[in-house]
Amino acid sequence: MKKFNLNQLLRTNIRNIEPYSTARDEYSGTALVNLDANENSFGSIGDTKHNRYPDPYQTELKILISEIKNIPVDRIFLGNGSDEAIDLIYRAFCIPGTDNVITCPPTYGMYKVSAQTQDIQCTEVSLTEDFDIDPKRILAAADTYTKCIWLCSPNNPSGNLLSYEKIEYILTNFSGIVIIDEAYIDFADSPSWTTRLDEFPNLIVLHTFSKAWGLANIRLGLMAASPEIISVINAIKLPYNINGIIQDFAYSHIKKHHTDKDIMVAKILKERAKLIREIKQIPYIEKIFPTEANFILVKMKQPRKVYNYLIEKGIIVRDRSNIQHCEKTLRITIGTSRENNLLISSLKKFK
Repeated sequence: MKKFNLNQLLRTNIRNIEPYSTARDEYSGTALVNLDANENSFGSIGDTKHNRYPDPYQTELKILISEIKNIPVDRIFLGNGSDEAIDLIYRAFCIPGTDNVITCPPTYGMYKVSAQTQDIQCTEVSLTEDFDIDPKRILAAADTYTKCIWLCSPNNPSGNLLSYEKIEYILTNFSGIVIIDEAYIDFADSPSWTTRLDEFPNLIVLHTFSKAWGLANIRLGLMAASPEIISVINAIKLPYNINGIIQDFAYSHIKKHHTDKDIMVAKILKERAKLIREIKQIPYIEKIFPTEANFILVKMKQPRKVYNYLIEKGIIVRDRSNIQHCEKTLRITIGTSRENNLLISSLKKFK
């Protein structure tokens, strides 16, 4: 692959930053008495558990996740949803008003929103009409100020996996950071790119516990990358970015239900197949795009009328008709069997 130099990619101020450090960063083991952080030592009112600051590095939770996902602990960053990881990547690598990144629309909107928030130019190289990347066009759009390329696979809103070989070509021929957002990888019949972190020092992979794990409410995201990149991200994150209540809940829930997750994914895939089978028989449905996610993208006649009709029925889907390559489409999340049956029944009655 092209020569990769992490220090050259980092913003100068980030490269030289002295991270915020707590006294608890300076020792290991269990303290008998904690008198370092100006906490209320008597406990909170009616409670003696939540008066202490949480583990800033979520050590126990990371160890558990490491075992389940087979990713070394020093390659894991946990964030307040994947959105925190997205924001921190910009903060680490992109100089506001100078650097740029490449996105491949139609794709997840937060890559662009976060870039705009930090005054980072966002160069868009659209996917092909079958929602795949064109690596040569992407690399041709890169210049000396291009720090990151964002890829979403399975892609949102189309649902398909991007070509494995084409992603590998970009990783091999781009000397900046390549981020692969795998929020929906648990629903796909493909290995995660986390299995190839050793091969590509410029690779960052994003996962989430919001989709397959069913934990959207607690906002827990994961970044997997080289230990060097993770070390930089840890240096610039907020000291206690994952609160103790979330750490405790996530640990107990994941430990107890990690095998149940695969059972739930299987149910979602079964419902996805049923939904596709039933919807494709409806006369005004023109196309259902291939998907390896927990949603389908459906092209149809009069999508806005169908969208408004479903709202009247109390069913909320996402109108994606106004974005590139998604004309006349609605994006529909796979629901429970009852929810899907209600949707199917309603769609069949639309005139």
